[in-house]
Amino acid sequence: MDGLLTPRESAKFVAENSRDVFIDGGGVRRVAELLLAKASGPELRVGAWKALHELNPRAADEAAVNWVFVIDTLNFSFWSEHDEHKCLVGYRGSTYSGYWSLCAAVNRALDEGIPITSASYYATVTLDQVRHVLRSDTDIPMPLIEERHRILNETGKILLEKFEGSFLNCVRKSDKSAQKLLNLIVESFPSYRDVTQFEGKRISFYKRAQILVADTWSVLEGKGDGCFKDISSITMFADYRLPQVLVHLGALKYSDALLEKLLKAFRSLKSRCCRAMLPLKTWEEAFLASSSFWWLPAVLGVPGLEKCSHMGIGKKWRSEAVHFGVLSWSGIVFWSL
Repeated sequence: MDGLLTPRESAKFVAENSRDVFIDGGGVRRVAELLLAKASGPELRVGAWKALHELNPRAADEAAVNWVFVIDTLNFSFWSEHDEHKCLVGYRGSTYSGYWSLCAAVNRALDEGIPITSASYYATVTLDQVRHVLRSDTDIPMPLIEERHRILNETGKILLEKFEGSFLNCVRKSDKSAQKLLNLIVESFPSYRDVTQFEGKRISFYKRAQILVADTWSVLEGKGDGCFKDISSITMFADYRLPQVLVHLGALKYSDALLEKLLKAFRSLKSRCCRAMLPLKTWEEAFLASSSFWWLPAVLGVPGLEKCSHMGIGKKWRSEAVHFGVLSWSGIVFWSL
């Protein structure tokens, strides 16, 4: 895409032009020290993704790859206005919310014999069928059901037309390159193209596309078709929880003006619509700069992290191909590589 900045280039450009979000050197060092203490733990191993949650697939086969593709295709908009009143999905004795409610709903459907991860099924699935698959156990439905239905139909048809109905075929066309797979995804599937204008530049987020590359690498355990030689080229992901955690830990600072707007949104109980309440340029500054695209290299540059090489994971630490799961409500940061 001519003239379009990559996610890394976009982050650099936005950070350099930001007037509302700033990286704090002292906070960066504190976060680096927190992460360094976990350097030899299981969270930083390639197998950590499967151990992260009981809903993730345990296999490393085509079915697991197609599960990842459907999940990441629908991985958007789980925010609830009231924490006590939201979409919940029960599965095998547990109740899940947010992103995990989607995973639970997909697994529940598979257990019921509904082939929701098969492109030949979801390319023509009806809205009522999608409502059934993603049904909530509360009176609050999963958000944007109509949009999820539209994207499933669109994505399924493209997968059938271009990749014989399997995302693994798309992976194989990447020649074990994370960047080539990323480009294949955004070029082939319109719903993965999150780009916009900022200060006269066309910038890209590619949040879900990069998550899909990383999740594919993780589910295949970095082996075989998932042995991406350039996995370190994938940046961190623009997760909306991440700014909260980085501010909590002191690695990011907001301007008084932006903080006041965020607090006003929270007080009015319209936090789920926060993006619409902020000027687009200001929101993009917060979203990109505080989503660690440009914050992570600062952490990796802190003296001491380069010493992780004796643990056999120095290269991984210097890599930005990571999952950065956030438990923002308690200020705990969990990493898995």
